[in-house]
Amino acid sequence: QLQLVESGGGLVQPGGSLRLSCAASGFTLDYYAIGWFRQAPGKEREGVSCISKRGGSTNYADSVKGRFTISRDNAKNTVYLQMNSLKPEDTAVYYCAARWMSCGSYYSPYDYWGQGTQVTVSS
Repeated sequence: QLQLVESGGGLVQPGGSLRLSCAASGFTLDYYAIGWFRQAPGKEREGVSCISKRGGSTNYADSVKGRFTISRDNAKNTVYLQMNSLKPEDTAVYYCAARWMSCGSYYSPYDYWGQGTQVTVSS
């Protein structure tokens, strides 16, 4: 079964850090760009970050630039999102998604999606 599984979410105080993981099973991520998205209650899903299939290119939404870092370990078939200096407005369900060959835009169709992991930033 082809799937992506996110982990690492939780409750953290403002200013804290979390590292999300996105692990693939049933297929290799070697040929896929990986994007992170989030959706807060009552809001549309937004793109957060994307990393190219070999990790040489990354991009970030303005709202997270300088605070979040995306990386990947293809040997472990896993992509990470390191989130620092978290703010209450970062609270959302975070999803990873795989797109064949390149990131495209955040509105491009992605091939596989994870089930999401909740991140809550609150004191």
